[in-house]
Amino acid sequence: MGNYLVAMEAAWLVRDVDAIDDAIGVAVSEAGKRLNNKDMDYVEVEVGATGCPACGEPFDSAFIAADTALVGLGLEMDVYNADSEEHASRIAKSEVGGALRDVPLSVVEIIERPEDE
Repeated sequence: MGNYLVAMEAAWLVRDVDAIDDAIGVAVSEAGKRLNNKDMDYVEVEVGATGCPACGEPFDSAFIAADTALVGLGLEMDVYNADSEEHASRIAKSEVGGALRDVPLSVVEIIERPEDE
């Protein structure tokens, strides 16, 4: 049995928004609210980062078209006593996916934690 940090990415849709900063604020707030309503305050929520195709520098993962924004959120949670990385991934997706219904979610990284942490 191992302990893992599972990092996921979610695609959050925000309607009737004019500015990127507003879209990011709404997305992070709504995701946090849904998770907190399910007593999942142990899941970290932040705006994702996308690399610039020209220079490679990261920038906030958000795009607005027709007053509708698509915001990429980064979610992290610790999974304890999982049999493998695959098992930890399924546990995290099941837990977070249950709270964030109808939100596309994918695992982007799994890091094994030492037992003593």
